[in-house]
Amino acid sequence: SRRLDQTANEFADSLKARWPLEEMLGADLIAAVQRHIEQRISLRTKLEEVDESLWLKVDSFSLMQALTYLASRLSDEFEVREVRFRLTAAGRHVHLDLIWSGQAMSTETVMSWELESMQFAGESSPLTVRDVIERHDGEMWLEREKVRHRAFFRLLIPAALPQEVVEAGTYLRGESRPEYYDFDLFKWSERSHALDDRLLSELAYTVFDTETTGLNPSQGDEIIQIGAARVLNGKLLRSESFEQLIDPCRPLSAESAKIHGITEDMLRGQPTVESVLPAFHAFAAETVLIAHNAAFDMRFLQLKEQLTGLRFDQPVLDTLLLSAVIHPNQESHPLEAIADRLGLTIIGRHTALGDAIVTAEVFLKLVPLLAEKGIRTLREAREAAEKTYYARIKY
Repeated sequence: SRRLDQTANEFADSLKARWPLEEMLGADLIAAVQRHIEQRISLRTKLEEVDESLWLKVDSFSLMQALTYLASRLSDEFEVREVRFRLTAAGRHVHLDLIWSGQAMSTETVMSWELESMQFAGESSPLTVRDVIERHDGEMWLEREKVRHRAFFRLLIPAALPQEVVEAGTYLRGESRPEYYDFDLFKWSERSHALDDRLLSELAYTVFDTETTGLNPSQGDEIIQIGAARVLNGKLLRSESFEQLIDPCRPLSAESAKIHGITEDMLRGQPTVESVLPAFHAFAAETVLIAHNAAFDMRFLQLKEQLTGLRFDQPVLDTLLLSAVIHPNQESHPLEAIADRLGLTIIGRHTALGDAIVTAEVFLKLVPLLAEKGIRTLREAREAAEKTYYARIKY
């Protein structure tokens, strides 16, 4: 319908405005794209030529979606069975080429693929390939190698200076909220189970946290801030984040204000949850959700399904439960205590994005510890979490 199209366009505009570009090693990006293509659409990939010294300035997740979408169209419509990648320097930019052998295509076909919303493997995005290219201030065009009977999409994207690795640092955090169990973390959709056999180290994650008016979502408390960070290819992409204050359209409790430091004046004039959740839903699309004490945050999202018409039905992992798997004899698993056990330092008060970054750091520390216990896939992580004492508590 016209309204749905308008809403999708608004989501896309919101995403383009919110997603900053991340400085990333080009070889790492291509490795992540290769895995995504091979696992999502069962298409072979190879490297043609990759300059491993090149750094890119990219929104890695949306660019990975765009390349997977193009590869999917090549497979479906031109029976392409293998694609190759080439990454070369081009002054202040780089050329990223997606190469295939066989039939080329018309300019009209290229344009239509650029302008249609991206869909592949049953998934869809409000963004188009052109949206992604424009987000990078780049260009894309089709070239042909007639002698070799090949063609390729060439993406011109900005280069970046090599980025120093940032050590796990100090982020803002306050007192923990109580553990919460009024949401079934293990009732996954059929689509979510399709990821069961994927390695934890290979999945894309959206690690998020909410700040709220209080601790009782079923009794009218509301979200006042959402913060989220991306984990991709086993790395925390610090600049690829989502952060938004939300007007709850109701008073804040004095107790919650003491924890998160957000005031009613700060929320006045901010967008409502009805407009923020669609943008966050699109940001988190095709990723596994991670939160600490995730049932608390997920219950708030669940209660807005009727209002927004959106469900967050992807897999959910909870760092509280995963910590209980690793340290079953610990009496409690607040984020601060887990971070301390893993060598991370947290001080200060709550911010949703700060807490999300800490949770992401904790998760990345837990992944190799889980592997030592034979827990390597998403299925194994879910089943291990479900067996913990904490997962069996019901209120």
